[in-house]
Amino acid sequence: AAQPLYRAEDQHYQFKYLPAFAVLSSPAGTLPLATAKRGWYLVSVALLAALGALAPAMLPERRRPRWLLVTVTVVALAKFLAHEIVLGQVNLLFAVIAIAAVLALRHGREAAGGVLIALAVVVKPYGALFLPWLLARRRPGSIAAAAGALAAILLLPALVYGMPGNLALHAAWWTTVTASTPPNLTNADNVSIAAMFAKWIGPGRAAGWLAAAVSLGLLAFAAAVIQRRRSVPFPEGLEAAVLLTCIPLLSPQGWDYVFLLAAPAIVFAANYADLLPARLRALTAVAVAVVAFSLYDVMGRQAYAAFMSLSIITLCFFVVLAALGALRMRGVA
Repeated sequence: AAQPLYRAEDQHYQFKYLPAFAVLSSPAGTLPLATAKRGWYLVSVALLAALGALAPAMLPERRRPRWLLVTVTVVALAKFLAHEIVLGQVNLLFAVIAIAAVLALRHGREAAGGVLIALAVVVKPYGALFLPWLLARRRPGSIAAAAGALAAILLLPALVYGMPGNLALHAAWWTTVTASTPPNLTNADNVSIAAMFAKWIGPGRAAGWLAAAVSLGLLAFAAAVIQRRRSVPFPEGLEAAVLLTCIPLLSPQGWDYVFLLAAPAIVFAANYADLLPARLRALTAVAVAVVAFSLYDVMGRQAYAAFMSLSIITLCFFVVLAALGALRMRGVA
């Protein structure tokens, strides 16, 4: 109906996705609400199964049984996966599309991979982190396909709102995303780098500068991993695992359940655990165990609140990223 999408009166439930997401998902609005909820629940369960099937396919070589890799990943991320499905979020959809894009690139389908990356951006705008990665690969097919698909995505709402309305929508989207970030930084479930420093030293300029510095360091780490790709068969798998794990850390509104995107990273760490340096292997095992078993229902309200206020989950995934970096530096994956 060409109504405003970004309405302050929606408060916590304010729409924060790109305008194109509203256009593409609008057919679901023709369904009765109860039917739409049941349908999305079934789709989410199917996406969970797809994630378990596709994540091991990102490995250059599988050195452990598939069932073991899937079991370790599900146990490590179970609380995030369950929370995702309970909330009816779309991070599973984003993860499956992003992994499908990587697998398309693995099989030489550059155009399909580029289009899927663009589609992932529609589902979750932080998929834009993959765009510089496509440029770094220097494959014209995927770059051109992603650019064309993104142009179509940005123009798509004009079919409903007209071009002036489309431009106004994108401006409203940007205002909504930037204005709604600061109040969420001290939320217990926010696991981003920005939230970590806001919790540790309080919101303010110092926390912002520290978060910016660490975020730039994390991007430099990802760039270093990509730079060492030449000696590795199918380097895209580990690089995508790194980028997916970075997303909840870099996104200021990185809720804890978004760490389900780290499923490929857990698969890589489990598959190549014996090739990690001994101390890093032990530290990674401890970090994954802490992530898996830091459960609200086990720890209780006060202990869990203290645990989350220290951003320990965030630190654990820094360890997982360090393990992936070590695998790349050793030329393993």
